[in-house]
Amino acid sequence: MLSFFKPARRILKGVALGLAGLALTACVPAGSNGPTISTSAPVPVALLVPKGSSNSGDELLAQSLENAAKLAIADLNGVKIDLRVYPTGGNPSTAQAAAVQAVNEGAKIIIGPVFAEAANAAAKAVASRNINVMSFSNNTSIAGGNLFVLGPTFHNSADRLVGYAKRTGKERIMVVYAQNQAGTLGKAAIDAAITRHRAQSAGAVSYQFSQEGVIAAVSQIKLAADNNQVDALFLTSNTSGALPLMTQMLPEAGLSPATTQFIGLSRWDIPSQTLELPGVQNGWFALPDPALTQQFQNRYAQAYGGLPHPIGGLAYDGIAAIGALVKAGKSDALTTGALTQGAGFQGVNGIFRLHTDGTNERGLAVATIRDKKVVIIDPAPQSFGGAGF
Repeated sequence: MLSFFKPARRILKGVALGLAGLALTACVPAGSNGPTISTSAPVPVALLVPKGSSNSGDELLAQSLENAAKLAIADLNGVKIDLRVYPTGGNPSTAQAAAVQAVNEGAKIIIGPVFAEAANAAAKAVASRNINVMSFSNNTSIAGGNLFVLGPTFHNSADRLVGYAKRTGKERIMVVYAQNQAGTLGKAAIDAAITRHRAQSAGAVSYQFSQEGVIAAVSQIKLAADNNQVDALFLTSNTSGALPLMTQMLPEAGLSPATTQFIGLSRWDIPSQTLELPGVQNGWFALPDPALTQQFQNRYAQAYGGLPHPIGGLAYDGIAAIGALVKAGKSDALTTGALTQGAGFQGVNGIFRLHTDGTNERGLAVATIRDKKVVIIDPAPQSFGGAGF
């Protein structure tokens, strides 16, 4: 039986990963912030991981990130990376010191840390040194300046799903969100996507983040959906939060997924027990290309004897991007202008690109759940078109 309302973790769970090569283009735009490098010599790259933490889960994550980075380096044809690993203990002060040490020892770019506060501290510590930081965080509130976030964001999922909903005639979208930070940020991402795709906002209903709060909100959600002629209900909750109870009670109240499209901001296939829930059947959610996910997991298992951590592949992405830019042979390969090239990169999570505001854009597939199995209904894109969001 699924547990309900688990305490929030510091990192995003359930990020699917996949295997791929280097950049989609060898073109390196004129740079801005960032160091000058010699592309004919090994490029010193610092990898900041939460090793040394008292949390055993952080130790496993740290090792997975390091392993994935080494796999990426092995795939770089003709590019030499001098990878240097620094432990952060999962805390900001150690991350700050590690970033300074890394740059003092010659690092030209930093990949990591994982947690938002640590990433922010590390980036601030080396900003005056003209060094960019590609963190594994998915918290866009820290992004900007010399700090980029590689983690999958609410904006990625919301944009992909709202765009698909609009194209398939599900234009009137109502948001249901928890009265907490994650819920508020999720709602903001969905609202932005509705505006961008010129869909129609059909209102929003919030609820207290508790079992009682969900139960109290169900009738209000049903009433608002009826009054606003809602085509789609966009839920920000995940499996460890309100999703199981919400998707059980809404159909019982008469809001059927057969007539109103349920859409999830989180992954509805993780944990796998979620697929068993009657209320999520035929719902939509976004995820990376499952074929790439399986390919990377198989390769990682062959190399290291186990599966990677759910966000371990982000280290591969960081190295892949650096390697592709260095391969172009330009001394400004690690500047902001180069890192934010419009064509983006190919990593184990599929295509991705970084924006000048420090956020990222990832190519995601749209999936549904049929007979307790994941079915892709709109494949992940293979390249970026246009300027992105």
